Amino acid sequence: MRGTSRSSLAAAKERLATSLAGRTAEQASQLGSELFAVVGLLDAEPGLRRALSDPSRAAAARSDLARGLLVGKVSESSIEQVTGLVADRWSAPGDLADAAEELAVTAVAQAADAEGQLDDTEDDLFRFGRIVQASPALRAVLSNQFAPADGRRAVVTDLLTGKVTGAALTLITQAAGRPRGRSLDASLEAYANLAAELRERLVAEVRVATPLSDDQRSRLAAALVAAYGHDVHLNIVIDPGVLGGMTVRIGNELINGSVASRLAELRRQLAA
Repeated sequence: MRGTSRSSLAAAKERLATSLAGRTAEQASQLGSELFAVVGLLDAEPGLRRALSDPSRAAAARSDLARGLLVGKVSESSIEQVTGLVADRWSAPGDLADAAEELAVTAVAQAADAEGQLDDTEDDLFRFGRIVQASPALRAVLSNQFAPADGRRAVVTDLLTGKVTGAALTLITQAAGRPRGRSLDASLEAYANLAAELRERLVAEVRVATPLSDDQRSRLAAALVAAYGHDVHLNIVIDPGVLGGMTVRIGNELINGSVASRLAELRRQLAA
């Protein structure tokens, strides 16, 4: 998001943080699920999305419209978040739905944090993303937009119930059922990054040839914290192709210290 939308999103996140303060995990989870339902409504009704983000209409009129649609269907907490969103200004109608999605993910992540399961939730999202990448058949099933959304959600529920945190199950089910124009991998990564934001920390994908010891993980995390000035959550990928050393990706930045990269560079120099 840019410009006006970015400012509105920041304000919406502040309102959400205030609303979530002191709430139980169950209340935060309910808020997240209801906001996801609102996202589905906004995605399904382009005319409504435009009306709720139309800058030519008074903010109060937009809020009243949202309240009239939602009262009796979701909690007052959710209505307050949505009416706050539509009262803000957005650069494009789609930004309104994107903002609602970010709030939904944040609320679900807050529920995980309240239960002491935020780290496990981030790990579950990452691991399931890796499973999907490694299984073309599963990826095809969960990415088939011609299959009913309820069917895709049922597949996720059958596979993961009791094996991942409740928050991870909610987010993975959402990503599979309502991809919103993204690949499943991209949605899971986006959700994991939003969960990490809850603690203002970065997510690092670390590729190594062999597993790291607890001491090595601790020292790597400490080095990355010192370099970036933020807490860092490590997602470790065992990749024999690395050969030795490691590669670390944080956002779009790649730190490549693998033997494979050095050999590839040497080959390029010899071929020059």
